[in-house]
Amino acid sequence: MSRVRTTIEFPSADGTLRLHAEIWGPEKAPLTLLCLHGLTRNGADFGPLAERLSKRHRVITADQRGRGLSQWDSNPENYQPATYAKDMFRLLDQLGIPQAVLIGTSMGGIISMIMAATQPARVQAMVLNDIGPEVPNSGLKRLRDSLGTPARIETWPDAAAQAQRVNGLAFPDYDAGHWLAFARRTYTENASGQPVAAYDPNILKGLNEADLTAVPPNLWALWDTLGSLPTLAIRGELSDILSADIIASMAARHPNLITVNIPNRGHAPMLDEPAAISAMDTFLDRLQS
Repeated sequence: MSRVRTTIEFPSADGTLRLHAEIWGPEKAPLTLLCLHGLTRNGADFGPLAERLSKRHRVITADQRGRGLSQWDSNPENYQPATYAKDMFRLLDQLGIPQAVLIGTSMGGIISMIMAATQPARVQAMVLNDIGPEVPNSGLKRLRDSLGTPARIETWPDAAAQAQRVNGLAFPDYDAGHWLAFARRTYTENASGQPVAAYDPNILKGLNEADLTAVPPNLWALWDTLGSLPTLAIRGELSDILSADIIASMAARHPNLITVNIPNRGHAPMLDEPAAISAMDTFLDRLQS
């Protein structure tokens, strides 16, 4: 099947914003895969994955509100996973897609779990990339501290250096070329040609205001409703967001869960690692058998 890539705009669930998505691959394909990115990222994270998987499947990569090419929301209270889930159902409705496989990285995995719990008939299966029903406060603190460190960025090498400062623990083997490519996915240029982060700073409001001395919020009750849903959980072995104990508890409470550890990766794998590629290909093949 030949690959086709198209760009679309679609309205947010509340009709107030114009959101952006890209569709890869043929309309008539065995599976439709909806890719959901992390907190400060955008659909470009999934470009290489979509390029590979669209050889056989229809792949949709979306920018959540406030990220990438999607409009920013004037009300920061709307920057939360339940709202994003409604936006993604609006996207599926516009495309006339009754059911999809969800591939969610970090925050995108939380969106996936909410979608599967609220409209289970619309979700065929899930791939959760380094996220579970609970996130340790130590990981949230590390994330907040790294994102809250201002940096003066005037050039693309500056942006690459900042990307490495924030994400270096997750990719210890990345070289300068990897970090520049990373920056190109997560920054855009302003009118003066300087790189700026490709997201509304207000998306961090909830994280910055969270009480990290309290008991971590969790979605275990929601997780327990998803036991019959085919799910692949991918964990970076260095991750401080999805611990080994949490993924073990996920498996104990979910009979259809498949797990895989990605060597030499923290939060979150890029899904281009050999172990991730093999696990995803096997998982998607089983959905068609």
